[in-house]
Amino acid sequence: MIVVNAIIETTEENIKKWKDGIATIEQASRAESGCIDYTWSIELNNPSILRATEKWKTIEDLALHFKTPHIFNFQEMVSEDPPKITAYFYEVKEVPPPGNDLSLLDN
Repeated sequence: MIVVNAIIETTEENIKKWKDGIATIEQASRAESGCIDYTWSIELNNPSILRATEKWKTIEDLALHFKTPHIFNFQEMVSEDPPKITAYFYEVKEVPPPGNDLSLLDN
């Protein structure tokens, strides 16, 4: 599985402007072949930071995603005031929580 963690630094005003476009991108991406999860969020303690978290079955699926019309639409949408984007890409396998007991995560 491929996991993407992207940090998009912009302004609260831009996030408000882009909200409908991002919702469209999120929905279209989730419908793509190989997409396991695709979610955008706003940081609670810094509302000018967006996070994109993605899970893809293969790196090939992710490469195809970057060639879709909705990604080109995103690039066009943000072109007037480009955000700073930092993205990290990981190849991972899912594992159970330690001891396979979720109560260990409670404090």
